[in-house]
Order: sequence, then C-alpha cells, then structure tokens
Amino acid sequence: MPEPTSDRSTGPGSDRPSDRAAAERRIARLVDEIRHHDLLYYLEDRPEIPDAEYDRRFRELEALEAAWPELRRPDSPTQRIGAPMRGSGFPAFEHRVPMLSIDNAMDEAEFRAFDERVRRLLQSDAPVEYVGEPKLDGAALELLYEDGALVVGATRGDGRRGEDVTANVRQVWTIPARLAGEAPQRVSVRGEVVLPRLAFQRLNRLRIERGEEPFVNPRNAAAGSLRQLQEVDVGRLHSLEFRAYALAEGRPRGVDSQLASLEQLRAWGFRVSAESALCPDAEAALAYHRRLLEARDAMSIEVDGTVFKVNRFALQQELGELPRSPRWAIAFKFPPQQETTVVEAIEVQVGRTGALTPVAKLRPVFVGGVTVSNATLHNQDEVERKDVRVGDAVVVQRAGDVIPQVVSVVAVRRPPGTRRWQMPRHCPVCKAEVVRLEGEAVTRCPNLDCPAQLKNNVRHLASRGALDVDGLGAKLVDQLVEQGHVARVSDIYRLDEGALAGLERMGEKSAANLVAALERSKRTTLARFLFALGIRHVGAGVAELLATHFGGDLDALIAADPAEIEAIEGIGPTIAESVASFFANQRNREELRRFREQGVTWPRGERRVRGEGPLAGKTFVLSGALPHLTRDEAKRRIEAAGGKVTTSVSKKTDYVVAGEDPGAKLRKAEELGVAVLDEPGLLALLPRQNTA
Repeated sequence: MPEPTSDRSTGPGSDRPSDRAAAERRIARLVDEIRHHDLLYYLEDRPEIPDAEYDRRFRELEALEAAWPELRRPDSPTQRIGAPMRGSGFPAFEHRVPMLSIDNAMDEAEFRAFDERVRRLLQSDAPVEYVGEPKLDGAALELLYEDGALVVGATRGDGRRGEDVTANVRQVWTIPARLAGEAPQRVSVRGEVVLPRLAFQRLNRLRIERGEEPFVNPRNAAAGSLRQLQEVDVGRLHSLEFRAYALAEGRPRGVDSQLASLEQLRAWGFRVSAESALCPDAEAALAYHRRLLEARDAMSIEVDGTVFKVNRFALQQELGELPRSPRWAIAFKFPPQQETTVVEAIEVQVGRTGALTPVAKLRPVFVGGVTVSNATLHNQDEVERKDVRVGDAVVVQRAGDVIPQVVSVVAVRRPPGTRRWQMPRHCPVCKAEVVRLEGEAVTRCPNLDCPAQLKNNVRHLASRGALDVDGLGAKLVDQLVEQGHVARVSDIYRLDEGALAGLERMGEKSAANLVAALERSKRTTLARFLFALGIRHVGAGVAELLATHFGGDLDALIAADPAEIEAIEGIGPTIAESVASFFANQRNREELRRFREQGVTWPRGERRVRGEGPLAGKTFVLSGALPHLTRDEAKRRIEAAGGKVTTSVSKKTDYVVAGEDPGAKLRKAEELGVAVLDEPGLLALLPRQNTA
C-alpha cells in the first residue's frame, strides 16, 4: 500500500464538511475505515480496495484534520506508521531507529512543491542533489548484523515494533548471512523483500496445479512468505529477492551520503537497485522519473514509483523528520495503469453483512502486472453514475491493486441494443427479497441465515485479525455450509474430527489440526471476539475501544444503551447505534450464549470509566526525550490518571511536557501561552506509583 502523504496543503478537501459535527462524523468514519484496510493490508496481506482509493481516503482525512486540527485524534492513522502488532505468533522486535513512512507525490506539481519546501527549510536557493531509486512494491525489512553476522530479520510492523522473522529471512538467498569485508560491530540494513515477476508467475502455476488459490500479486506473496509460521514453504522463500536501500545504524567513516551508502551496501554483498541514480537538481530528478516510468514494464520486479532522497546526510539531518515521515524524502507515484476491455456480464456477490455488490465480468485483459477478469462496480448508484452495461467497452484501472476498477465507459463504442442494469429484487443465493434503506447506497439481503452471508461470516471469524483459526479456509467453509455442518457461525465449535475427516481434501491429520486450532481460538480477547462477530461499522480499532472501556465485560456492553456507547471517545452515533442494535437482537444474543457455552473466553480487567482520575479533562503534548520516563510510559501514566495525550499543540492543550530537543512544539506552546512542564513537573501532577 502506498505511503500516504502528510505535511501537504494540497489534495482533496474542497468539498469537505464546513460543519464541525459533520467533519467529526466523517473523520470518525475515515479513521475506522483506514484502520480496517490497514489491518487487511499489513497484517492479513489481503487488501480489499485499490491503493489509489486508500490514498484518496487518507488524503481526505489529512485535509479534514488540517481544517479542524482540534478534531485530530491521537490514534489517527495520520499519526502512525503501518499497522499495530496483533499477536501473529512471531516475537516482537523493537526498531532502535523507527522505520518511517515516506510522503507521496502524485504528479510533477507535487514533486516540485516538495523540492521548494526542502530548499525553503534549508534556506537555500541552490539546487538540491537527490538520489533517485525505484519504489519497490514489496515488504519492508530490517536486517541486524553484529560482528558481521546476521542476527535478526524483522518486518516493519508499526514502524517501532515489528515481527522477528529471522528463521524465514535466513532462507532468502539474496540476504547475506555474513557481511563481506570489514564492518562496524552493529549494522542495521533497511530494504525491501520483493518477488520477481517470473517467480510470481511460476509460483502461481504451481499453486493452481495443486488446487490452491493463486497469489493476488507479488507484493502480497512476498509479505505472506516472510510471515509463514507453520508448514513453511522454503521454495517460496528461496524465490524472494532482497533489495537494500538504507543504512539505519553502522555507517562506516566516510559514508556521508545516500549514494555512498548504496555503494557500501553493494560492497557488503547486498543487491541494490541498479537503476538508482544521482540527480543534481529537481529537473534531473523529474527526467529520471520519466525514464523509469517508461521502463517499468520491462523491469524484472514490480515498481510503482520513484523514491527521491536528499543525497547528503548532513542536509537530511538539518531537514529532520515529522512524526511519521522524513522531510528529506518523497515517493513519486506512477500513474495508475489502465486498459480497455469489454463487460461480458454483471453478476452480484453477497457479502458478510448481506451487502449485494455488482461485479463486472470482463473479457480478460492484462493490466497492472496480472490478468484481470473481474472488476467491482460497488453498488447500484455507482453502476448508474457510470452507466455501465453488459457489452460496453470500459477503461479498467489496476495499478498493482487487488480489486480492479471500471474507471469509465467508452460511450462511442457502445453496441446497439444494450440495456441499463438493475439490481435484482431477490438475493441471488437465498432468493429473499432484498432491501435498500433510505439514505444508504447499499442493497442488502435481510436473511441472516443466507448461506452467502454465513460463509462470509465464518471466514471473517476465522481470519487472522479475528479469532485466527488456522486451516479454516474458504473452500472448507463452503463445504461445511453447503453440507449442513454449519448452519450458524457458532456451529464451527461443534465440529469434530469425524465430521471433518469425511470432507474433500481433509484427512485425519488435517481434521485433528483444525479441531486443535478451533480449541486454541477459544482463548482470545474481547476486542478480537467483538471484531470476529462482524458487527456493522465495528472494525478492529472500534472493537479495541469497546473492550477497553468495558474492561472485558461483555455483559456490561450488552446492557449499554447507544448514549453510553457513544460517550466513549472515538465512537460516534452511527457506530453506537449499530452496536446497540446488534446486541438488542435476540438471535444475536442466542449466538453469544452458544459461543460462551462452547468455551469461548477472554480475560476481564478493570473497567475504564471516561474522565476518572486527577488529570481528568486535561490534555497533554509530549515533546523531546525525558530523562527517566520513556514516551510510552509517560503517555500510559497520564492516561491512567485520566488525562489525554495528543500529538499537536493547540489552544485546547493544557500542558506541553518538554524534554531534550523539544523542537517546534515548545515554540508553539510559548506562542499560545500553554503551560510547559519538565519531567519533575509532570511527576508532581501524577499519582505516586506503588513501589512496594
């Protein structure tokens, strides 16, 4: 997924809400949607929407937060990198130097604006020297070497904590087990793991021959390879390629630029992108970008843009970093790839919440590196807006995304006799009469026992971000529902080895493994269980808020009315109404009873009541390094005392806690007259900790 832009005044937002309440509702919805898509992209390697669509939502959120800075939430996706860790089974690894995101530029004007911003910050009219490198469409990785030997390989994770995947990393042949030549005692190398195009095609052929689902694209295949925990496919790991692009720690004397660091990495035995080049100014950088764009289809790996970095490390240090991205680098994205094809049919798919989604069945066309034969049309309104009809020639856009889009209809090529498409009146699966509520764009099947909904709900519950039932794949779910073994989601916990062993492709060992996985999944957290239930508008982030507020007490949540739920910070009226309605439904309550009777359990903690504690109602901003408290510890203690920690200083800020090198936040506090505390001042406000 592209690293979305920040620190930019341009972008979408001309039609953003002018009303504060509307802006707050829209921000809450965008935050929840982006969290959901981050989970799918970073943790499950199965994104639902195109990168371009994700970028638009992220930019809209940035624009709203810029217009309403007091509405920017501390947990906003614009304030963090990647996705939070979620119990993957791999040990956590702390990055000593954070693995930040990189801002995006979508066109030449935005790149020129970046160059102007760099020169303004450097207070120089002289051209800035950049290094241009291909933006690799893979998975970011940190490699740690001690005394020249590889000791850790870790994913980026949320930028500060990743997953220790060293065992899998050692199977990637292009990663040196030992550095060639002399090196500092500790060296941290950053780079991208990619799957070359030919290897991707070869692996997919093998998967199809084995009756397995093919990988969607090289990026997800590469990321998924690194995160294999059981039954590791060593051949798949051997197919990966690692391209190094940065030295985070351990720069030898004399390595004072990005170009020099690439040369040093090559000398140590790493592959670096041969296409990388020194660009003496912005115009040379733009020319390099155009050359790379022309050559991208002929390259051996997927490339979705160009990364430009200020070459000299001294200038990088002077420019500094924002909380989630450096000021000295930008990723200039390639435009989405498009092709023209023909709509041969429009079929309807039924989703987990009963949503009916029209899908264009296309004459197969090669676009974005894969052959595309399906494209989502989203809903009836979208079909009508674009006036997509069976037989139409359409422009399809993929650009490395998972779900292709129909961008537009080539009206001049419309054959005679085509008819406008209409959503069916009955569910194509269970034949129940469909409904479309006033104010909603989505048409739904209202039948909760619809097999299509049931299948999707079981798949969702078994997914990694939910109850993480290893082995409960899509084809097995189809068999379980179609053969009557599962009539309700909770029925999965009634499955036994005898029933499973009789299914296609399920032997005794596989059945025993699945039963064991089901048993393990019963011990979970309330947040994961709430997410697994598939409540509308409740993504992983909202589930975490609910579980934390109610201290793991599901009965208290069930008894809560919409007003109490809405009082939780970060939850709006739409989500509150959806949650309350779900738990008011007798059928859903019966399902909850069945889950608990079958042993699904989670730990309970102390319920957190909003506004409790000596610092209730007080807003803090942390800036700079404190002598004794880490930032996370200071934040935890402030919040435990009822306070709130945000990332930007405004008139609503009560205190700025300033440590070493506080930067612009301290200056902003002084300008606004906000009280400034040092660490002793903060400790004086906090309750004493029990050290007994």
